[in-house]
Amino acid sequence: MSRYRKPLALRPDPGVSVPKTAMVMAAGLGKRMRPLTASRPKPLIEVAGKALIDHCLDHLRAAGVAKAVVNVHYLAGALEAHLKNRVEGIEIAVSDERKQLLETGGGLVRALPLIPDDPFLAINADNLWVDGPVDTLRLLASNWDEARMDALLLVVPLARAYCHKGRGDFHMSAAGALKRRKPNGVAPFVYTGIQMLSHRLFEGELPEGPFSTNLLWDRAITAGRCFGAVHQGLWFDIGRPENIAKAEAILGSA
Repeated sequence: MSRYRKPLALRPDPGVSVPKTAMVMAAGLGKRMRPLTASRPKPLIEVAGKALIDHCLDHLRAAGVAKAVVNVHYLAGALEAHLKNRVEGIEIAVSDERKQLLETGGGLVRALPLIPDDPFLAINADNLWVDGPVDTLRLLASNWDEARMDALLLVVPLARAYCHKGRGDFHMSAAGALKRRKPNGVAPFVYTGIQMLSHRLFEGELPEGPFSTNLLWDRAITAGRCFGAVHQGLWFDIGRPENIAKAEAILGSA
């Protein structure tokens, strides 16, 4: 019997479409996944018979995303070769970080010229999620409010963050506004690695070179323009080798 109970169905607004471009973050070193990442980048590690990045790209294509911008650094050649063999249905553009790993924020800045949509999706390639009653990306897009938001993060309740050992990332108000967990505290929501971002988030002075998306989020939180939407399906933290078998066991019983 599954350990997961589906929540009440939430219907996305049929008039809202998913952005046609998504940034797929795939350049990390995958240090926590060693020794599996000794000879392949983390996005190519298989879970339930499929590479992590293929799980991600399949979700994007199913939601109607037309273009995925994938950044590469560690073992970039292997990842590019894999992407060239992808089935048709979604255009792949590569943002090359071979010379310098730019972290999440710097990687987004480097890729912006390849991203025409505003807002756009940004997704960690090592995410593993299962849709709930409705398509996750469509539900996220339905929560976007151009007047209020520069960033909309998909979060999952800490109690449903499978294989995750953290103490949560965010608190969320009744209106959906996010604020950080206090140091040494616990927060009820975990960031899933899936978000929608406006190009406005990158306006103003930014560091040159590598920096974390946390800097962008903190600016948006201070301005009251960082919000959250709650994931309605399964989500797994595939951060360590032992989590693969745990995730596959839960998926097999769901």
